[in-house]
Amino acid sequence: MQALAAQGSLRALLWDVDGTLAETELDGHRVAFNRAFDQLGLPWQWDRATYIELLAISGGRERLRGFLQRQQGGEPKASLLEALHQAKQLHYRQLVVAGEVQLRAGVRRLIEAAAAAGLQQAIVTTSGREAVAALLENQLRELSQLLPLRICAEDVAAKKPDPEAYRLALQRLGLEPGEAVALEDSPAGLAAATSAGLRCLVTLSAATIKLPTTRFSAASSLTDGLEPTRVLRGPACAGGQITLSYLEQLPAMP
Repeated sequence: MQALAAQGSLRALLWDVDGTLAETELDGHRVAFNRAFDQLGLPWQWDRATYIELLAISGGRERLRGFLQRQQGGEPKASLLEALHQAKQLHYRQLVVAGEVQLRAGVRRLIEAAAAAGLQQAIVTTSGREAVAALLENQLRELSQLLPLRICAEDVAAKKPDPEAYRLALQRLGLEPGEAVALEDSPAGLAAATSAGLRCLVTLSAATIKLPTTRFSAASSLTDGLEPTRVLRGPACAGGQITLSYLEQLPAMP
């Protein structure tokens, strides 16, 4: 049986971005990639099922590269990869600015509660810094200062499921793994968090909601959202909202 974390030990929340802070994957990144293909006169369009399959590859540039390798039967031209990625970044920012990508329910409330309680908070993501900034500047503008530490794709040599990003965040915050909780939505994110010794709340997104729950067996808690929430695995949640007191009681890593 897993031991409970020591009462009062929670000192930080570590936020994933895509699928956790906002439904960026299917409504943002996928649409932006499709607009980039169209802009460059390429015949591809990713439907939702195709994109969910491609999410097995961490990182947008890596995802695009893997797709092009399959389509072209070899390594894609660096110039094409760069042109597509740059076009995609521009389209993604336009989608965010237009309000097409929204924060998930409960995110703002939990960030504000953590700040009021004096907890540190950080972004830990495989997304690039530009995409993260676009989301925070437009959807969390008045709260973005509450997330001063942002570990992004450019900061690490290995992306999730590698734990490097989470270990770097803990190092920069001066914390032990037991003092923080990671919030994730994907198997890769969960693997990265738990490999770093963190408790992890997985809040399933539109891109991961249909995955077998067995993919998330290492999660301290598995839910379908922050509010309203249905707990699929882990401690019961009174009131239908994920709160700081709920995160405090999550089982520690064995």
